[in-house]
Amino acid sequence: MSLLIKSIVFTLLLPGTVAFLFPLKIIEGRVLYESWSLFFGGSLMLAGISLYCWCVWDFIMVGKGTPAPIEAPKYLVVRGLYHYSRNPMYIAVLSVILAWFLLSLNGFVLLYGLLVLACFQIMIVNYEEPMLDEMFHADYLLYKKQVNRWLPWF
Repeated sequence: MSLLIKSIVFTLLLPGTVAFLFPLKIIEGRVLYESWSLFFGGSLMLAGISLYCWCVWDFIMVGKGTPAPIEAPKYLVVRGLYHYSRNPMYIAVLSVILAWFLLSLNGFVLLYGLLVLACFQIMIVNYEEPMLDEMFHADYLLYKKQVNRWLPWF
């Protein structure tokens, strides 16, 4: 199976569930039909989906792998969005969750997003970063010094 097909399947199963299925369940399909909500929420959703797709593309083309841990990239990806953040794929997923909040103004979606952020942080610090250090030791240490974990200015 190609890396693209594997990436699509993984995306539908995990990020798709986290960013779409659960928030939709929380808001029970109720969205605001006010122009500001549709504009900002829709724009953020489109941005999050686009950023995620860009990250997947870089994983496939540069890293020669998928977002799925069972077929992780073989090469460290430091270009594109990964030049600015070590975790743009997670930022993309969080952006989609925030978009659902803007579309619904449901406080439980915001709480859910904070819970997802906390889970991401724990997973990144305790699993991903040690694994990346083991796989790409010197390159990853240099990358960590040059690029922040979340946003470029923090």
